[in-house]
Amino acid sequence: MLDSPIMPCGNGLVGNSGNYFPNQEEPCDLLDLEPFDGLEFESEEAAKAFYNSYARRIGFSTRVSSSRRSRRDGAIIQRQFVCAKEGFRNMNEKRTKDREIKRPRTITRVGCKASLSVKMQDSGKWLVSGFVKDHNHELVPPDQVHCLRSHRQISGPAKTLIDTLQAAGMGPRRIMSALIKEYGGISKVGFTEVDCRNYMRNNRQKSIEGEIQLLLDYLRQMNADNPNFFYAVQGSDDQSVGNVFWADPKARMDFTYFGDTVTFDTTYRSNRYRLPFAPFTGVNHHGQPILFGCAFIINETEASFLWLFNTWLAAMSTHPPVSITTDHDAVIRAAIMQVFPGARHRFCKWHIFKKCQEKLSHVFLKHPSFESDFHKCVNMTESVEDFESCWFSLLDKYELRDHEWLQAIYSDRRQWVPVYLRDTFFAEMSLTQRSDSINSYFDGYINASTNLSQFFKLYEKALESRLEKEVKADYDTMNSPPVLKTPSPMEKQASELYTRKLFMRFQEELVGTLTFMASKADDDGDLVTYQVAKYGEALKAHFVKFNVLEMRANCSCQMFEFSGIICRHILAVFRVTNLLTLPPYYILKRWTRNAKSSVIFDDYNLHAYANYLESHTVRYNTLRHKASNFVQEAGKSLYTCDVAVVALQEAAKTVSLAMNKEVRRTMANRHFKASSVTDGKRMCCNEDCQQEVLVQPEPEDEMDKKINQLRNELELANRKCEAYRTNLLSVLKEMEEQKLQVSIKVQNIKISLKDNL
Repeated sequence: MLDSPIMPCGNGLVGNSGNYFPNQEEPCDLLDLEPFDGLEFESEEAAKAFYNSYARRIGFSTRVSSSRRSRRDGAIIQRQFVCAKEGFRNMNEKRTKDREIKRPRTITRVGCKASLSVKMQDSGKWLVSGFVKDHNHELVPPDQVHCLRSHRQISGPAKTLIDTLQAAGMGPRRIMSALIKEYGGISKVGFTEVDCRNYMRNNRQKSIEGEIQLLLDYLRQMNADNPNFFYAVQGSDDQSVGNVFWADPKARMDFTYFGDTVTFDTTYRSNRYRLPFAPFTGVNHHGQPILFGCAFIINETEASFLWLFNTWLAAMSTHPPVSITTDHDAVIRAAIMQVFPGARHRFCKWHIFKKCQEKLSHVFLKHPSFESDFHKCVNMTESVEDFESCWFSLLDKYELRDHEWLQAIYSDRRQWVPVYLRDTFFAEMSLTQRSDSINSYFDGYINASTNLSQFFKLYEKALESRLEKEVKADYDTMNSPPVLKTPSPMEKQASELYTRKLFMRFQEELVGTLTFMASKADDDGDLVTYQVAKYGEALKAHFVKFNVLEMRANCSCQMFEFSGIICRHILAVFRVTNLLTLPPYYILKRWTRNAKSSVIFDDYNLHAYANYLESHTVRYNTLRHKASNFVQEAGKSLYTCDVAVVALQEAAKTVSLAMNKEVRRTMANRHFKASSVTDGKRMCCNEDCQQEVLVQPEPEDEMDKKINQLRNELELANRKCEAYRTNLLSVLKEMEEQKLQVSIKVQNIKISLKDNL
């Protein structure tokens, strides 16, 4: 009779607890024992363990097939253990005819008859009543037995090691490598990477379920302290597990200023964090990452993301962003298409590059030049045609035409390759380099070993640190005027409008225009096309279409559309067309130092002055454009040149007369504005009097004197108004600066108090 506490299993012994003892001395007679009729066991579990260990030694998997119960008390009195390939799959037509099976399972049952039957005796022990040895299929060799389902068991010591390595932030692949090294081979580990991954997921789920109540208590307290603190739980508020979203008052306010582009960061799913944490982030006027809300995602289904995006949109006052960036995920894409149908959805290019290193690791090792070629293809191509040509050349060069993952990301190219996305605003400083704002908002605070109980303090520290950096950037902008590198009025204008960091980026583009030449390539009336390139590099030229009347230009690089910063190519065109200041269209308020200001007088002053310059420049450029065409035609011969000179002299006289008439007409209209004059008669000013009073026409010289007098009075009044307006604006500007400085001092005091506590 075999004892149940110790049963043979491969190269070791297994007790009832399932623990593996590799160093214990093994009884050789039990290892070679084959089942036979009359073999007796202490319990049903002992019989099952014996047959399973026999199956492991032979090379097949087992399962429980059938049982028989006692009519007297319903207890099981007979059990049959069979080969896992026993019987055939039940093809139920009713279950499959009305639905399409996307991933049909492999056929595993082939009608094998191998089995072991046991019966319970009156003594309570179990006796082998039947044994079929032969199989109708090939058996698995010893080095593959660990892949069979009934032999894939995670022992107690292995669980302990997995828990320790998981707490250190290691993923399933690295943990399996450590286990293989520890046990001396994959066949001796006793389970696969899939089993390890499932065990880790279950551990993570149990841990979150036990700690999620801490998060809900924290959010309730924050809401009690400040009613503008928003939080929501999917389903009931009292649920122990559910998706959670929250946004503090600053995040909600920042979204009103900078909510044009949003990043939904789900890097936690790459085992970077132990927490299912996903923040919504954006970019402020200093180019720094800012927070728009946070979420804990327990269930990563489409319904969960639909709930999350709708809840976030409600917290942000239902104002959808222009663009949104996420990880490359089909479930997230489906949810965004429903909640943000008007937003441009982009997959994070840097996450795709990281995934590329995993999917094509063999190519990276074999071909060191592949990485640079891949980056050039994605980042450096200037047009869709260039990218398409470069992509297929890359695939042919490295023989990757049939690679499934590359085919998948190519089909999604319009959502991650820059050349397809440059017409949409994403608030990035550069088209090719990774912006600091794309990095996670919580880098340096939440790491692989962070658990939920530690999360709150680190979360608050991250918020304080980001706020301190924003205050420091505000202070530098207001108190550290940048050094100008050119005498351009446009540079001085930008230095007074932009934040310090944005001005440095604009200055880089402005100085870059010195190496570019802009030449007219096409003239279609009001729309002129310029070719802009460095000297001697005409093949790398960009084309700028400039509307003379509207004072707007569009460049083929689309930098302004993508980042909101005007490019050096458009600035080069402005230089050759004598446009000395930036038109208001090219000054986005979200990049200015007044991005978060509620005072509108400065903006009014800016636009009033800019509108004056714009209208004057429009007239100048229109005349200059037509005169240029006139000169080109008239200068073709001596005769046409003489005719043109005469015509210009006549035109000059006509313009002079028109100017005098314009001045007289304007002054006369203002002088007789309050009078109702008809055929030399004027109505009496007394409302009760219906008499008509004759108005004698004044001599020409007296009218000229009055016109000059009124003109002088008008100029004096204009100067006074301008002085009053300037004084008022300076006072308002000084108040705004003092308000900002007080805010900075208050924030510094708060931070110092917290540090002292």
